[in-house]
Amino acid sequence: MSDGVAKDSAEGSSRSSGNHHQQPQPAPLSRYESQKRRDWNTFGQYLKNQRPPVPLSQCNCNHVLDFLRYLDQFGKTKVHLHGCVFFGQPDPPAPCTCPLRQAWGSLDALIGRLRAAYEEHGGSPETNPFGNGAIRVYLREVRECQAKARGIPYKKKKKRKHQIKPNNVDEEAKSSSKQLPS
Repeated sequence: MSDGVAKDSAEGSSRSSGNHHQQPQPAPLSRYESQKRRDWNTFGQYLKNQRPPVPLSQCNCNHVLDFLRYLDQFGKTKVHLHGCVFFGQPDPPAPCTCPLRQAWGSLDALIGRLRAAYEEHGGSPETNPFGNGAIRVYLREVRECQAKARGIPYKKKKKRKHQIKPNNVDEEAKSSSKQLPS
């Protein structure tokens, strides 16, 4: 039995030293793909640790919401409570005892990666718990709460028009010619 272990370890070391022909290595994962894989594994582990464990096939938006709340304990963003003297101040002058939470942007990006990973692992878009409306509502509430608590107004960016319609071109030309001094 020890011969087999020694042989395996010798083969392993010779493989790593490049003495034998190697199988072509897959291209390294992008930062996004690596993070998506890590997030997917973390969520899977979270489901396994539930009592009783939750199979992925039975996962729903409530499990996702519980997971997001669970992650708050690892957050690094100070979110001032309503009673805090620094509530609504973007740069408080002193420390306070308000909790640290996951930042809204981090949660939003996480849900995007998990939503993609779910479908890559065979889940259908129609049953994707990460795309459920309750998740969007939760994320919106987190964003608004954090913005108020930190005194940062959140304004939704307006979508830019990708195409200029021919009629608009004529109107823009007319309006710009009116603005020129004569």
